[in-house]
Amino acid sequence: MRIDSFDIYHVAMPLIYPWRTAYGEDWEIHSVLVRATSGDIVAWSESTPLEAPTYLTEGARSTFHNLVDHFAPRVVGGEYDSADQVNEKLGLYKGNSFGKAAIEIAWWALQVKISGQPLHRLLGGETKDVVAGADFGIQDSFDMLLGNIQKAVDAGFPRIKLKAAPGWDYEMLSAVRGAFPDTRFHIDCNGGYSLDDLDLFKKIDAFELEFIEQPLAFDDLLDHAELAKQISTPVCLDESIVGPRQVEQALRIGAAEYINIKPGRVGGLANSVRIHDICQDSGVPVWVGGMLESAVGAAFCIELATLPNFTYPGDLFPSSRFYKEDLGQPVNELTDELTFKPFTNGLPEPDPELLEQYTVESAQVTP
Repeated sequence: MRIDSFDIYHVAMPLIYPWRTAYGEDWEIHSVLVRATSGDIVAWSESTPLEAPTYLTEGARSTFHNLVDHFAPRVVGGEYDSADQVNEKLGLYKGNSFGKAAIEIAWWALQVKISGQPLHRLLGGETKDVVAGADFGIQDSFDMLLGNIQKAVDAGFPRIKLKAAPGWDYEMLSAVRGAFPDTRFHIDCNGGYSLDDLDLFKKIDAFELEFIEQPLAFDDLLDHAELAKQISTPVCLDESIVGPRQVEQALRIGAAEYINIKPGRVGGLANSVRIHDICQDSGVPVWVGGMLESAVGAAFCIELATLPNFTYPGDLFPSSRFYKEDLGQPVNELTDELTFKPFTNGLPEPDPELLEQYTVESAQVTP
């Protein structure tokens, strides 16, 4: 296909309740949406690095300007028969996986319309429902957290993820495990700890968590391998995995027993599929992560999670979980079985009025 133009939007979507993690809190989710045109065909992608470079080294403003000034101009006007060709074109630029993903995922979205095939089929997945888990950030109090967990347990969610941070870790887990002794939990530390906290992690072993997600620094593999040797709770990597190469290295040194895959973090869907395949060949389960995207971006995560090695319930949410008005239409809705259905008749796209309301800045790139 030839890509004729890109329209790029930096948006800020207000949350119902702030999302608190080890690196701070977000009251809005800052995301970058891309409208790609090929002839008379238009398709949308979304990549969500958040407002500031606190999750990784990109923020929405820097991603927007890299797209407008570098990535989109390099790709626009070219013919691309595969996502790999798009990635090769962008290979000149170092890092910046969220920006690259916005372009690469737009290629897939166009391919869905050109081919008439569902995205999950193009990726190698099956037309099957995708199981979702429940997630809770740092809350105002233990009582508030326990009340929200009770609602998730009553609803029947198969696992619950809890954000952890210094000062919201051991005592929080003691309260949670005391109230819910048989529920499947894991914690996400967002890189908030170091090997100096080894004694804490050894104490956490007693809570029999499914795993500890990204306990150490965002750019680390070696210390995670050392931690994995010292504790019985499995380690899952998130921020440290920005592409297939990091996965190969992590598995080689025993740094992880689970891998979280977020399309934006790893540079797009082609890399996501490669990481899935590497882990499957190594007997390491994967699960899909999210960045609180709108329904536009969440759809790509749902489609990806139909691949066979996505065996742990994903970070997938109904639109009403975080947004009064989701930018994407149709909105995401859970089935009665707490699953999401894959998309067989096209992908969500932004509501024009909400897009205008939430846009911080926008630009068009043509040849």
